[in-house]
Amino acid sequence: MEFTRGDNRFYKEEDGKLVAEITWVPQGDTVAVDHTFVDPSLRGQGVAEKLVDRVVEEMQKEQKKIKPVCPYVGKLFERKPDKYEHVQAFD
Repeated sequence: MEFTRGDNRFYKEEDGKLVAEITWVPQGDTVAVDHTFVDPSLRGQGVAEKLVDRVVEEMQKEQKKIKPVCPYVGKLFERKPDKYEHVQAFD
């Protein structure tokens, strides 16, 4: 699934309707990922994790760490430390 990059977000629209989105707030050399949304029509397809993976990919290019403020992202980072620990910002 392809996502469009906006100002501090990746998103997907279908027929002019927002169906998936992840947002972040820049904080110097880190970003706080603060919101993840997936329309009910897409749930259960791994779209939220694909959004997170897209942000991870982009932040690695920018050499930034991610602070998982969004509850979903926090749980995902906890469940899959091997996949995300390298990019997670620790206080």
